[in-house]
Amino acid sequence: MDIFDYTKAESPQRAIELAAQSNTAQQGASVRFIAGGTTLFDLMKLSVERPQHLVDINDLPFSGVERTSNSEMKIGALVRNSDLAHHPIVTEHYPVLSQALLSGASAQLRNMATVGGNLLQRTRCIYFRNTAMPCNKRDPGSGCPAITGDNRTLAILGGSQHCIATNPSDMNVALVALEARVHIKGDGAERSVPIGDFHLLPGDTPQVETVLVPGDLVTHITVPTPRRRTKQVYLKLRDRASYEFALSSAAVVAEIADGHFREVRLAMGGVGTKPWRAVEAEAALSGAPVNNQSIEKAARIALAQARPQSGNGFKVELAQRCVAHALRQASGLVKA
Repeated sequence: MDIFDYTKAESPQRAIELAAQSNTAQQGASVRFIAGGTTLFDLMKLSVERPQHLVDINDLPFSGVERTSNSEMKIGALVRNSDLAHHPIVTEHYPVLSQALLSGASAQLRNMATVGGNLLQRTRCIYFRNTAMPCNKRDPGSGCPAITGDNRTLAILGGSQHCIATNPSDMNVALVALEARVHIKGDGAERSVPIGDFHLLPGDTPQVETVLVPGDLVTHITVPTPRRRTKQVYLKLRDRASYEFALSSAAVVAEIADGHFREVRLAMGGVGTKPWRAVEAEAALSGAPVNNQSIEKAARIALAQARPQSGNGFKVELAQRCVAHALRQASGLVKA
């Protein structure tokens, strides 16, 4: 691990000022925020991340979960994953979020990891994490050996010739289905971004993973209140039952009435280079009867644009089955 400076920020503005000193956009920035550190420390030990300055933001006022005046849920960026998963507002009104959080990592890591860190969690692609190998995400222009190499766990949606790494977060998938917004404080400005637009496709610049620029600080996330009759499910398929990343996952937020899907929001994890919203499948389900035929059709549509690689073609059918089963659980056709 390299030598670095450490500063404990006493205010959001001071943290932003320190981070804005970085002149390298996004990844590899010379200044990094640190809260739980459950991902950053790992990447520093692997020399994937080599910041010159860590700015500790744990004392900043971003650790609450509350209702806003317009009945949204506001989640501070420093809320720990375990606290959010078990918070009464979440368990009562956003069970898909609780289920997603509890399916990730271990209890010890969830106790330490923050919402902001989870939002920015980086890929587990083995080539990204091995500095002896080329990786366009880590070293732009060096190549993507995953495309012809070990790609069993990697993306079948949203990839490019430069990168097929998956977004590893379970929480992000649930937040996409819940249509959350990410609130950002920058150098002299504040803005909010729909979470569906927050993460970027790799395209020609896989090293640029989000809309954040140096000096930007995620302060909180807001989540609209689902309609009263919605059913929510998070289903995760993986190689083992715990402490494992998804091969495929599905978050469903569905309003059902009179035997029909009225409104459905569907997001997938483990298969996309970003948390993947299945908009075409949602449209196919709107107004459709709640039966296996409608559900299986929607699952096929959700994966229609899949582009599997040499070692992960199985993910197409796996993800279709994952989506279909999650929809069946949400609609009551099978028990959750």
